[in-house]
Amino acid sequence: MEEDANQFPKKELLDNVPIVEDERDELEAPEFQVEFLPPAAEKGADSGGRRPGNADADPSGKKTAAPARFQACDLRRTLGRLETLQEEKELLVQKTRGELHACRQRIELIAKQQASVAAEVAAGREANNTASVGRLQAVSRRLCTELDNERALQSQLRAALLKSESAMWHIAIQKGQLEDVQASAQEEEAAARKGLRVHAAEQLHREEEALKKAERNRLLRVRKAMHLQKEHRLRHQKLVEDAKKNHKIAVKFLKASLGRIREQEREKEMGSREHMKRRMDAVLALKNSISANRETLRKFQAWGQAKAELAEQKARAQKEMILAQGGDAFRHLFHQRQRQELEAQNRAFEEQQKLRKQEIIGRILKEEAVEETRRKRQSLPTKATGRLTLRDETWGYISDVCEDRGTVALPRNLLQDSGAVSPPRASQLLEAISYESVQGDSGNITWEHDTLAEPEIPGLWKEDYKPNQVPKEEVDRKPVGGTKMDKDILARTMEQLRSRVTHRQVASGHEFKGRPFNSKPKLIHFKDFDVGKVYKKKITLINATYTINHCKLVGVEEHLRDFVHVDFDPPGPMSAGMSCEVLVTFKPMINKDLEGSISFLAQTGGFSVPLKCSTKKCMLSLDKELIDFGSYVVGETASRIVTLTNIGGLGTKFKFLRASESCEMDISQSVAKTSSLFTYEDKGIYDKITTSFSGQKIEGNESPPVDVTSQKESGKLDGKKQEEGRPAESEGVTMSTVMTVPPNEEQTEISLGEVAEGEIGPFGSIKVPVIFTPIIPGAVYTKFKVVFKNQQCPTLYFRVTGVAIDVPVWVPKPSVDLKICTYDRLYQDSILVHTRSKAALRLKFEVCKELRGHMALLPETGYIQAQSSCTVQLKFLPRHSLPEDAGKYFDKESRVLEAPMTIRVADQIKPVGFTVHAVVTTSDLELSPSAVDFGHCTVYEAVRTQVSLCNLSLLPQGFGFVGLPKFVDVQPSDGFGTILPLETLQLDVIFQPTKAKDYNFELVCKSEINRCFKLSCRAVGVRPPLGLSHYQVKFAATSLYHTSVATLYVINSHVSMSSLTHSAPRVGSEDVSPVGPTTFEFLPPPDSPITISPLVGTVLPGKRCLVQVAFRPVLPTKLILQEALQTLTKEAEAKSPCKDTVTQKKDLRRQSFSTLRLQGRDHPPRASTTQAAKLQKLDLKSSSDEYQAAQATLARSFQGRFDKFVVPCVVASGDTEDRKGTEPLSFSPHNTLYLELWCPAVAPSLVVTSDRGKTIFNFGDIAVGHRGIKKVSIQNISPEDLTVEFSVLNPRGPFILLTPISKLPAGETQVLTLSFSPRESILARETLDIITKRDTLSLTLMGTGVASTLTCSIEGDALDMGYVIAGESVSSSFKLQNSSALPIRFSMQLDSLSSSRRGKSQQRLPQFLAFPAQRTEVVGTQNHSGQSVFSVIPVEGVIDPGKTQDFTVTFSPDHESRYFSDRLQVVLFGKKLSHQILLKGAAREHMMFVEGGDPLDVPVESLTVIPTCDPEHREEAEELKPILVTLDYVQLDTDMPAPPATRELQVGCIRTTQLSPKKTVEFSLDGAAPLQHKGFTIEPSRGFVERGQTKTISISWLPPADFDLDHPLVVSALLQLKGDVKETYKVFFVAQVVSGP
Repeated sequence: MEEDANQFPKKELLDNVPIVEDERDELEAPEFQVEFLPPAAEKGADSGGRRPGNADADPSGKKTAAPARFQACDLRRTLGRLETLQEEKELLVQKTRGELHACRQRIELIAKQQASVAAEVAAGREANNTASVGRLQAVSRRLCTELDNERALQSQLRAALLKSESAMWHIAIQKGQLEDVQASAQEEEAAARKGLRVHAAEQLHREEEALKKAERNRLLRVRKAMHLQKEHRLRHQKLVEDAKKNHKIAVKFLKASLGRIREQEREKEMGSREHMKRRMDAVLALKNSISANRETLRKFQAWGQAKAELAEQKARAQKEMILAQGGDAFRHLFHQRQRQELEAQNRAFEEQQKLRKQEIIGRILKEEAVEETRRKRQSLPTKATGRLTLRDETWGYISDVCEDRGTVALPRNLLQDSGAVSPPRASQLLEAISYESVQGDSGNITWEHDTLAEPEIPGLWKEDYKPNQVPKEEVDRKPVGGTKMDKDILARTMEQLRSRVTHRQVASGHEFKGRPFNSKPKLIHFKDFDVGKVYKKKITLINATYTINHCKLVGVEEHLRDFVHVDFDPPGPMSAGMSCEVLVTFKPMINKDLEGSISFLAQTGGFSVPLKCSTKKCMLSLDKELIDFGSYVVGETASRIVTLTNIGGLGTKFKFLRASESCEMDISQSVAKTSSLFTYEDKGIYDKITTSFSGQKIEGNESPPVDVTSQKESGKLDGKKQEEGRPAESEGVTMSTVMTVPPNEEQTEISLGEVAEGEIGPFGSIKVPVIFTPIIPGAVYTKFKVVFKNQQCPTLYFRVTGVAIDVPVWVPKPSVDLKICTYDRLYQDSILVHTRSKAALRLKFEVCKELRGHMALLPETGYIQAQSSCTVQLKFLPRHSLPEDAGKYFDKESRVLEAPMTIRVADQIKPVGFTVHAVVTTSDLELSPSAVDFGHCTVYEAVRTQVSLCNLSLLPQGFGFVGLPKFVDVQPSDGFGTILPLETLQLDVIFQPTKAKDYNFELVCKSEINRCFKLSCRAVGVRPPLGLSHYQVKFAATSLYHTSVATLYVINSHVSMSSLTHSAPRVGSEDVSPVGPTTFEFLPPPDSPITISPLVGTVLPGKRCLVQVAFRPVLPTKLILQEALQTLTKEAEAKSPCKDTVTQKKDLRRQSFSTLRLQGRDHPPRASTTQAAKLQKLDLKSSSDEYQAAQATLARSFQGRFDKFVVPCVVASGDTEDRKGTEPLSFSPHNTLYLELWCPAVAPSLVVTSDRGKTIFNFGDIAVGHRGIKKVSIQNISPEDLTVEFSVLNPRGPFILLTPISKLPAGETQVLTLSFSPRESILARETLDIITKRDTLSLTLMGTGVASTLTCSIEGDALDMGYVIAGESVSSSFKLQNSSALPIRFSMQLDSLSSSRRGKSQQRLPQFLAFPAQRTEVVGTQNHSGQSVFSVIPVEGVIDPGKTQDFTVTFSPDHESRYFSDRLQVVLFGKKLSHQILLKGAAREHMMFVEGGDPLDVPVESLTVIPTCDPEHREEAEELKPILVTLDYVQLDTDMPAPPATRELQVGCIRTTQLSPKKTVEFSLDGAAPLQHKGFTIEPSRGFVERGQTKTISISWLPPADFDLDHPLVVSALLQLKGDVKETYKVFFVAQVVSGP
């Protein structure tokens, strides 16, 4: 339903609003304006209500007529709008009533259909036709839905009708009110007209002001309405764009989500396949690994036997050799074993020495770094001491230790610092860890000796402190240790001080030399101290001199004063051998080892007691480094104990590992300053590296060597990275170092006990068991290591060896592979058992109890002879209960069975085992679905359905469908084939009934092991009452936009109800269809290139109907629009960069180059995005150039397409003409016929290559009589030469093919020339077919013939220039308008200047010699000077369509004449004559003239020139000029009097630029009185004429009573003109009576 929003036009809405001054007032809604009267009407109504008393009661009396007139206009306009609105409402009401009536009819029709359907449902229920009842119930539900919709529509229509009628009533009320108001307004208007005349001027001013205000208000309202409309349009456009954008985003996300879902499903599918593949690969890999393990074991056994035999032979030969020499073989062997143990101890000692050397080297490197840092940091010289440094002592110790060992090579900087000591070498250490990685960056290391406390007083410790700079000369002049004089003075002073305190002691002639007091103990050692606790120790000082001696405490060393306090009370003189006690108190504040001494002074000299404070440390050791188990039989178990002892005061965590295993340690290090020594963690790393290096050297050939070069290179790289980019300070840095050693072959025979890791306390020990369980015969060697959490503790190593001896009975195939087995089938194999024993053994064969119901070993008990073999039979019959019975031995996912078998040997502890491997699978084939319903199928067609055949087995199986009925077929391969493991095949089951009946049957699929799998099927055979002559139509290859037609027949062969004469049409077992006319209808698929004619028809019994099927392939419209959009986008992108570049150059001229580059990158995408958004809004039509170009491009690149369509044809009993009204026929869905169409489409053989491939050629607008040319290039894109023919164009039409061709070779291009020559104004359209043997190319030719139409503003095609003073000129203008749609080129030609006229005029007599009737020359008198008397501007040019051209004609005579004339011709396009304009003019020498009367002279002047008279003699020579006026009185035959005969004379005064004393011309006609007596009447006889004006003298004549009809009346009178000169004319009046017609 349409709303009443358009009841008032927009303009009327704006005009109907009252005049207001405030523009904030808003317009009301259109549908509500009819309910209110306009202000004028309200005023009129009020005035009309009180009209009788208002005329006299108005005190002011200033009521004007203008407001009343405006009110009347408003009322009339309002009445007109109300009438228009009333008519629209009436039309709307009529339309609504019509729709309501149609809705009621539809409701009645639906009700009737419901009743009929209900009756059919009842009938179907009585007949128990469930299918029909279901279908009818669906139809009933659809009818109910339609009925509800129609009722809802009816209610809506009623509401709309009521609303429209209500609006009509309101309009009628408004109209009645306005009519009364209009009547009263008219009365008031009549009364107000009187006051309007009095107050006209004042009211006019008021009206103008009111009009301006009203116009201003109206413009404001219009502007506001336009603004609101524009905002609404923009808002709507934005909403549409947002909706499209959101739709695109939603589609995008939906596609992405669907893609992800499909990808996930694909990944799941691939995962399941990969999982199954992995399971199968695992089975195969398990088999291969079992075979490889057997080969490996065999090799090890052979290697062990060869090695044992070699060792035994060697020992036996050596023993025999010793016995042959007479020696003691046992003793020799004992000494040899001791020598081997000694060599092992020596190797262990060397390894320990290497570890110590590596540790000392690390400390030396640390000390060197410390000294280097201190040397850099010290700004003041340090005092030189004479004693050796710790570094020198250490190097001396190393030289003493390594006298007879290999020397260690140290870095060059260490050699330079210690010149006296020859450092040893350790090339292996430098290979294991480079010097750069150990030393690191000295500037980035925080040393231990630096304090972490900040000074209370800032000064020298500030970072920006600059010490006092001493001149270089002073520094060079004064050595670091002072001058030699200072040293001598210091030595002498110290000697004097010592000589005063001490003196020599001599007793019995012996001078005491040595230590005066001995301390007990000799070393004060505070071990394992804790920070914060107080420790005290007493020492005893014993006088060791010869006589009495004194003892005095000097103090402790400076670095110990904060921690050590000594309490000593001097005892005075002490005799020899006497003692005294000293109490030493130690309060540690830092956890650090301290060393120093306590100094005393005796009478004979000073001495000191050494003091040492050591922190808690872990000191760990193993009691064994080698554990030898000896020889054990395979299967036995032996154990040994290794003890880990801690003799230190600090506990730690430990872990026993194999030497080949890696250990991960967390190293936490907090760096506080820019330089420090290596912490304990760093030391642990260093010890770890050196230990692993030494461990590798000890292993020798037993394990592959570590790639030391790679470690060295990595160390160098790390050192470089530290030097380049490692920050100077870091806090809380946690390092995780993993030292990975290439693992040896795993030795599972030797393992550790349960206590393999834990925590060892101070001064404690841990016992760890080592277990030897031989599995494979041969020697076993394993190396273990003990790692500790405390990185100060080095890694400890110990080795374990043992020899395994094989059992006497073995199975050569420890793994029996039965491959893939199926349920309920027997599989057998033979097990071969060997023995190397020299005695017969009893064997017992056992199967695990879980598998005893599925597997058996026969016999169960047997004997094997000495050094022989026996065979056992293995039988395996898997049942379906195997997965539940086998338990852990069967993997349900991979279906792998691993069954352990046991052979027990008498008097042997370990039984002999072997494993039976098998993959147990089912042999089932699964058909899905298990039942197939083909539904209803006609005898003319076949129904195909897909059935999935899945192989649940891991073995390929052959299958075949056997015993198939004739009406069923299984494809492919006729239902036979081989299905791979876990494969699913899709099989097509094709059902084609032979007769109409119900089908129930089963299909049997047999496997190669004779297992049967059944598929239940059912169907209903249908024979429809109609048939087709062809059920399959194969069209020939058809080019694009060409048509192929096929013909078939619809046949009605049902002529009798008897089933004996022919097969009766029926559905299954239902009743036979009635005999009679049968209707069919084809239902082609929508948007398909198929056209069927006729679609609907009726066939009588025994007749047939012809049906034509047409196939016309076309390209999809969406594809063509997409191609056109891509082309336009590319063109827009090609144009946009240039525009963007120009814009950037203008806007960014003052910016830098970098900014230009940045914006140049940003702007083009925005421009291209905007262009793309604009192009997407384009709506291309099929006739547009872009659409046709895209269509040609796609047709050229078309690769061909094959489509197959199935068109259903529904059949109904009855004739279409017999149905009542709109009642549809009952088409049965079961009797539907199907027509299969094969439609191959190919590319055309001929294509148009010119004008972007368009086949529509529009010549455009061509002027009539002209010709347009177009050239068309066609190309043969087929692989063969083509003979070309053309269709015949209309011979009388405007189109002509100028250059036809007869042959077009393959791949070549020819040009056709077409012309369009319209002969009249017409819209022409023709089709030119280019015919080849392959297809036809149609070219559409279009053109418009446009007539060149010019409209002249001159009426009558004559332009009279009037009278002009000779020698002066006058101009006149006219216009030519182009009314055609083409620009017109024109040229203006004068006949006086035409060359053709001159040739013709020379061949004829002069015009003045010819009779007047023969005078056809339009060129009159010309100027004597030879110049044209007439001229026109412009002479030529072009007039655009719809435009107007102004022309100016100038009249310039040079002498007096009344016969100046010429003809102006308007010639179009240089050949077409459009207009002929006659130009006339007259010239006088004086300002007055008279015209009228009959001509008395020729219009052409003589060839002679009449000389002019002088002005003096002009009056003498002046003569009267004659004027002849002929009056013909027409006498009528009727009684009515005839009108008088009339003539006119024109007296004029020429407007001139010359100065003249008189500005008017006076005229007078003498002798008017006698003329009146003879019937003449002349008015006026006297007067004057202003310049540029004329006056008419009217002359009329009535014949007097005595007039003689046979003799004309001739009289004369004088006409005098007075102007610049005086002229006299003699006027001859000739009157006569003529008879009327």
